[in-house]
Amino acid sequence: MTTLYIDHKNASLEVEGATLVARLGEARQRPVPLALLERVVCLANVQLDTSVLGTLAEHGIAFSVASQRKPQRRAVLLGSGHNDASIRLLHYRLAQDSAWRLAFTRQVLAAKFAAHLRLLDDMLVDRPDQRKAITDAQQQLRAQLANLENAESLASLLGMEGAAARAMFGAFAAVLPAALGFAGRKRRPPPDPVNATLSLAYTLLHNRAVQIIHTHGLEPLLGFYHETSFGRESLASDLIEVWRPHIDAWVWECFRTQTLREHHFKTDVNGCFLDKAGRQVFFASLETRLRPLGRAMRWQVRGLIKAMREWEGESYA
Repeated sequence: MTTLYIDHKNASLEVEGATLVARLGEARQRPVPLALLERVVCLANVQLDTSVLGTLAEHGIAFSVASQRKPQRRAVLLGSGHNDASIRLLHYRLAQDSAWRLAFTRQVLAAKFAAHLRLLDDMLVDRPDQRKAITDAQQQLRAQLANLENAESLASLLGMEGAAARAMFGAFAAVLPAALGFAGRKRRPPPDPVNATLSLAYTLLHNRAVQIIHTHGLEPLLGFYHETSFGRESLASDLIEVWRPHIDAWVWECFRTQTLREHHFKTDVNGCFLDKAGRQVFFASLETRLRPLGRAMRWQVRGLIKAMREWEGESYA
């Protein structure tokens, strides 16, 4: 399946038969078959009429609007959802089950910490000169991983995740070129190229999770680990925790190999952001990482629904 990125201020979209056609000014681009299209991501003003949105929805194609300079300007139009309402009712019930939420979160964080430890192993091989920073982070992550089963509340798990993240990004700062100015995770606004890349990649991963959750009949707004917050798809935030280390690894690789460089970024009052040339590099590279992650998230959601049904079955047994 294909993701179509639109990043041109003079772009327009129209449906021609069973294809979606983009025009850049007067230039007609190659048609994309609707049967091969999974989502359309717009990062600039795009002209289209409502019939295009209707056709995309009929084909289960998500349409999202994102802005790397103003993250609050984000919208997602989803296609048809799952028709089994019992899945959503089950979701509502377990969202109020503290034991389920605790067990779910332990599993999510265990997978996240383990993935970050594998990334730190790779970093140590590549940057033995930063052994202390990397091994300090490894020790912190191993300690948090070992303590997961002893956590008795979501608040304590949140604190453990925060400590692990600080350790991880401390090692991140040590292995990245000093010229990039990365001193830790900062989001609003991102002050440097690394934070700008992380933020945009996380946003696109999050949007992909929302689409997958919706098509499987769950409620994106209702999380188990992340508390309900107005306008936030908390379940998507839950699920992508497992995959954030894969994005972190991709970002490190981009800067380590100079796929992305300082000259791909600009800075203004809204923080640091990719320029036009940088976005072309970014999207071409990121899609190779998001495509397998999307497949993995579909398996993840199916596994979650199965686990939810088994949990409730055991509870009423």
